[in-house]
Amino acid sequence: MRAAVRITFLDENGEKFFGEGPCRLLHAVDATGSLRAAAQSMGMAYTKALKIMKNAERALGFALTERTAGGKDGGGSFLTQEGKEWLKRYESYRDACIQADRELYLEFFPEQR
Repeated sequence: MRAAVRITFLDENGEKFFGEGPCRLLHAVDATGSLRAAAQSMGMAYTKALKIMKNAERALGFALTERTAGGKDGGGSFLTQEGKEWLKRYESYRDACIQADRELYLEFFPEQR
């Protein structure tokens, strides 16, 4: 038996806008330099990835990525400074919640040690 903690951020309408999926997508954008390549690496349609980014950016009030259109030099995407900071804060918060859950779990279910 174990407990699982999932951190999901909701907007003012109660709609999910950020969690592990968008977190992984941002890491993939950072690694590939492309939202399209990041989406493909996750088996996701580019249009879905773009919708996820736009929803998160709208809810947060700032851009997570900077996207440049293709052309002869090609396009790409990279994390903005705000995007990098948000990702760092999200992961720190998530990790702290997971650690707190572990401690509380053992407090309430000590036989699971």
